[in-house]
Amino acid sequence: MLLAEQRRISHDFKTILKSMVCLFREPTNLEYIYNLEDELRSTQASLLAVEWLKTQPEVSLLIQERYIAPYPNIEVLLQYPEDSLGYAYASYIKKYGFDPSFYRQMQVEDDVSYVLLRSRQTHDIWHVVTGFKTDGLGELGLKAFELSQTRRNLAVFLVGGGLLSILVKSPDVLPDLLEKIAVGYTMGLKAKPLLAQKWEEHWEKPLLEWRTELGIDSDILN
Repeated sequence: MLLAEQRRISHDFKTILKSMVCLFREPTNLEYIYNLEDELRSTQASLLAVEWLKTQPEVSLLIQERYIAPYPNIEVLLQYPEDSLGYAYASYIKKYGFDPSFYRQMQVEDDVSYVLLRSRQTHDIWHVVTGFKTDGLGELGLKAFELSQTRRNLAVFLVGGGLLSILVKSPDVLPDLLEKIAVGYTMGLKAKPLLAQKWEEHWEKPLLEWRTELGIDSDILN
């Protein structure tokens, strides 16, 4: 039994390391990110992160419910008031040419796979609500925010990989990245759990109201 477990850990480590190398070469390749996330899914760290999330009543209820919203209609959301989350989200999607359904789908089989899918579904909503941009520094800042909010191991790998990549490729940017990571992590600690929110049922709510209720000060990013 011990030998089988050691072989499994060795195989998982090699697979994860391979994905990390690919991601280091092409850090913006979403397929590599999804591959890494899928490979991390069955690790002990993933199980522990979900167990920790379930200690938060609102998040636990959402996980039990398996809440998954339909794809939003961007054109409809653009008709919402300009101060609303719906309008802000739709404008963001339009501006960057994104597709709300771009994320890799998966079958929800357990709590871990549910959290993974819901995190993918709401990633861009988190960008809008927190105010983190979609450039490299912004993505890693949001990952630091996510790390403090969810303890997901993908966030650990991406923040660590981002630091390593900057050290090798653009060391002059390191101070800015460290600041963004620190800000993101601190914001996440102070904010109420974003994973617990049913954003799609309240698109009409003003973005500022969402931020106030959740304890998010996006002005710190400016």
